[in-house]
Amino acid sequence: MTPATPLSTEPLPLTWLYVPGDRPEVVTKALASGADVVLVDLEDAVAPDRKEYARAATADLLSESPPVPVHVRVNALNTPLAAADLTALSPLPGLSGLRLPKVTSPAEVVRVAESCAPAGGGAIPLYALLETALGVEHAYAVATSHPALKGIALGEADLRADLGVRSDAALDWPRSRVVLAARAASLPPPAQSIHPDTRDLDGLARSCAHGRALGFFGRAAIHPRQLPVIERAYLPTREEVESAEEILRATARTAGAQALPNGCFIDPAIVATARRTLSLAHRSP
Repeated sequence: MTPATPLSTEPLPLTWLYVPGDRPEVVTKALASGADVVLVDLEDAVAPDRKEYARAATADLLSESPPVPVHVRVNALNTPLAAADLTALSPLPGLSGLRLPKVTSPAEVVRVAESCAPAGGGAIPLYALLETALGVEHAYAVATSHPALKGIALGEADLRADLGVRSDAALDWPRSRVVLAARAASLPPPAQSIHPDTRDLDGLARSCAHGRALGFFGRAAIHPRQLPVIERAYLPTREEVESAEEILRATARTAGAQALPNGCFIDPAIVATARRTLSLAHRSP
């Protein structure tokens, strides 16, 4: 099996803001919020009697290219609603990606990819949300299911319900499973799932720090006030930047493995991490 490719230093989205598709005025505000990606939700955030309106409003939005990338979370893939979503939205020029909810098998991703394949070639980027025990169990198979799949992520609210767990620590194993699957499949590190309490910014910051330690990169939000907290949590600290700069200065003087004056050992993996840290620190605001 081909090993995973080296970690990229290309800029990745850091903040992803969910907004309900049946609230065009809220979507407009989200586009100006500073989020790297706006996620228009046609699934859980939209009442059943508002689904058709949400789809039509989203299609109107995506008839032109919006100022920031817009992804759409379609309805459950085993429903006629999802088929209608894909038919209406996949040809539109303003669509940057499709979020596929409650994915449990590679076959689901393949069906969507094939149904949305443009006649002129290319593919719409797909992102699979793993929200059940079965989805997490199949994480690597889903992550390698189709070239159009550009990322996977965990849906923690549904996973909590599926597992019947209350403790946040109980989700650390599924979180690590998804991080590992993404890396093994040479996909970008997944973004964290949402923090549901939009006023608990201290709790959000602590949760982001934990997610960063587990290998996540960035986070989905459900309110603009959460965006600065997520960005601060995932951008390198001054100490991390200074350490990375020291490592690269040392390697510029002497090639190969070595030890810094403080006793820290440097090898190619440490150097690669330092370069990624500086690349992230220098990202445009």
